[in-house]
Amino acid sequence: MKPIVSAVIACLCIAASAHAQAKPAWRGHAGDAQHTAAAPRKPSQLARILWSTPVDEDPQLTGVALLRHYGSPMITGANTVLVPVKTHDGFRIEARTGATGSEIWREETDFIPARRDLLPSFPAHLTAQNRLYFAGAGGTVYFRDDPDLDRGVGGQLAFYGLSNYASDPTPYNEQVMIDTPITADEAGNIYFGFVVTGPTPLDLESGIARIGIDGTGTWIAARDVAGDDSIVEVAQNCAPAVSADQSTIYVAVSGRSVGYLVALDSATLQRTGIARLRDPSSGNDAMLFDSSSASPTVGPDGDVYYGVVENPIASHHSRGWLLHFTSDLRQERTPGSFGWDNTVSVVPASGVPSYRGSSPYLLMSKYNNYFGSGGGHHEIAILDPNATQRDRFSNVNVMREIKTKLNPTQVPGAAPGVVYEWCINSAAVDPKGKAVIANAEDGHAYRWDLRTDELTDLALNAPRFEAYTPTLVGPDGTVYVINDAKLYAIGGRRVTGIRPKQVRGGHARIPSPS
Repeated sequence: MKPIVSAVIACLCIAASAHAQAKPAWRGHAGDAQHTAAAPRKPSQLARILWSTPVDEDPQLTGVALLRHYGSPMITGANTVLVPVKTHDGFRIEARTGATGSEIWREETDFIPARRDLLPSFPAHLTAQNRLYFAGAGGTVYFRDDPDLDRGVGGQLAFYGLSNYASDPTPYNEQVMIDTPITADEAGNIYFGFVVTGPTPLDLESGIARIGIDGTGTWIAARDVAGDDSIVEVAQNCAPAVSADQSTIYVAVSGRSVGYLVALDSATLQRTGIARLRDPSSGNDAMLFDSSSASPTVGPDGDVYYGVVENPIASHHSRGWLLHFTSDLRQERTPGSFGWDNTVSVVPASGVPSYRGSSPYLLMSKYNNYFGSGGGHHEIAILDPNATQRDRFSNVNVMREIKTKLNPTQVPGAAPGVVYEWCINSAAVDPKGKAVIANAEDGHAYRWDLRTDELTDLALNAPRFEAYTPTLVGPDGTVYVINDAKLYAIGGRRVTGIRPKQVRGGHARIPSPS
């Protein structure tokens, strides 16, 4: 194995802000480092749009579809919303007040994405210490302390040494790109995947990096982590996950025909566990697509969940699989019946009052069933990770479906029963209100009440076929969704006497002609 490289990194400021900070409400992809997507407080009603702002100044369509990934907003404990934005010619971070959406500050970055055709999300993360990190060119990372203020102290870091970058930045800018969201552990150390496309002075290889809160940088090649020379990268858009005890980092690495989920020591990046990712039906190596944003979720018991693409492709209605492992990755458990582009959320068992099983927690998953191979009957689901049933779409035993909910909006002109997709790569969970928040390609945000099985919705924009996006919740209960290249802040109360539209059961609603 290639030895791990470490270097002390120069920066403008290493120490976190000295004064006390409220705990961040939403730190990045799927809310926290375990990717449970738990709301920090009970979300507001989906009554009205409070404000909105573009997350892409120049959305590029592929036919009628918007196939761009957008980074998850982050929200401080003081209710500042940090919004990653794709500009006409680059990227920036905007800080906005959660109450009104008014801009506090903005900062441009020279970040260059690894791919232009399948745009990865802009990597950014807010740590428990209220430090904002966001990606720059050449695999570097910028940071800003006190992001609630219009003037913050910050600097630039490089996992391979900032002095190395500064002495010859051109080859790094051209060949090294961060290609996953950034994740931080509770101490403020950050982790991310990066891709190297050509030679660099330090002979960097595609892999995973760690930058400590003290500025020390460490990296290891993806192929060395896997012990497999066919591995070429950390899976694009795969946000590393951190175990609850902070000792282990989970991330997926991929090659041309094989992929692995790996467990790494959070301090040294030495491998402590590995699982080859296989299709549970065919036994073939599962596939990992750069167009996916699937990331590991760590359950309260330490079990790890990660979504893959089936092999052969379309043999499972293009749904992929949610693979399920013990914390050491030595044992594979019952899979879920959807996973290809999905980060599952954690639902306390008490959040589903009708549940009578023995699992202490359940999983909320997208459950799309694609038109053509699967008929276009798109659902979301609550799954029991420890109980089984025969899969509706194969001969495999899968996680038991506790509840499923069909999208209520028929696609105009399509065959009867073909409804719009649920458009989530991570859905916010409301443990106190016993509900989940999900948006959909029909242009609506939905609240699924897990007590009554009812949907309540709010129209945001016209329908748009698009890449999957997150939902999140702020410290004041405001709900945030990204739809059609805009971030919407939703809240308020419904007007007394007007009953919100509710959809019961699983029947499709046919929209009235306009």
